Amino acid sequence: MKLQRKRFGETADVRRFPHGEVDVVELDDVVVGRMTYQPGWRWSTDVKPIAGTEMCQYHHLGLTLQGQLRVQMPDGTELELDPGDVFEIPPGHDAWVVGDVPWISVDFEAMRTFGRTAEERAERSLVTILFTDIVNSTALAAGLGDAAWRERLAQHNERAQAAVDRYRGRTVKWTGDGMLALFDGAERAVRAAILLRSRVDELGLQVRQGLHTGEVQVSTGDIRGIAVHAAERIMELAGPGEIVVSSTIRDLLDGGSFSFEDRGSHELKGLQGERAIFAIVGP
Repeated sequence: MKLQRKRFGETADVRRFPHGEVDVVELDDVVVGRMTYQPGWRWSTDVKPIAGTEMCQYHHLGLTLQGQLRVQMPDGTELELDPGDVFEIPPGHDAWVVGDVPWISVDFEAMRTFGRTAEERAERSLVTILFTDIVNSTALAAGLGDAAWRERLAQHNERAQAAVDRYRGRTVKWTGDGMLALFDGAERAVRAAILLRSRVDELGLQVRQGLHTGEVQVSTGDIRGIAVHAAERIMELAGPGEIVVSSTIRDLLDGGSFSFEDRGSHELKGLQGERAIFAIVGP
């Protein structure tokens, strides 16, 4: 972390598409974009062919500077963003410019790969992967009833997202009763998992969590690679409230402020050979 500044008008990273463009600047590992969408711009018309998904799968967090944008969620819920509005838009949405004034905003969350083609996004990256899962979610849903469970799940998702954002991770997707997130450092990922656990404990929920560091191919809305399967299988070894990690993460964090408990070697389904597994212990 250092004192620094960048200017949108001087960046070389400008992503253009029909009726719009995004100017992107990077402050070390923080990526910020200025979005300028002209009248007539609509995500499902102008960006969908580039993204290759039915709806925009990015999580947006930003500030509207000019113009109006209307956002629509899959259930039909709509929200109009006006100048001065600080906004959050969950993954899975469409959006379009309202009126004759360009919509200009600054986005602090989704700009690492937003607006890039599939070929540009298909680069392999070394990341730390976090999988989470609510323990006994089926029984909890049956006991609470549909309406109360939906409310509890929404609270879980809000707190889980906040933990990921706090340590500069990125939510890739929700898995019904859990999540898949990426981090550019093992320590931040583990701290996010610890925070997530404490926050959902307050809701009377327990989560199992698994982490692994490896190389993946990142695409909009999902990631691919052996490391992804390894992280999911590692999560399945965790008990209620446990955070279980691979030996790769243990080695990366060795000598730091975390304590590990050896859980032995396990053969992970679909992967060759046994792998040493560890649990994070302590607060």
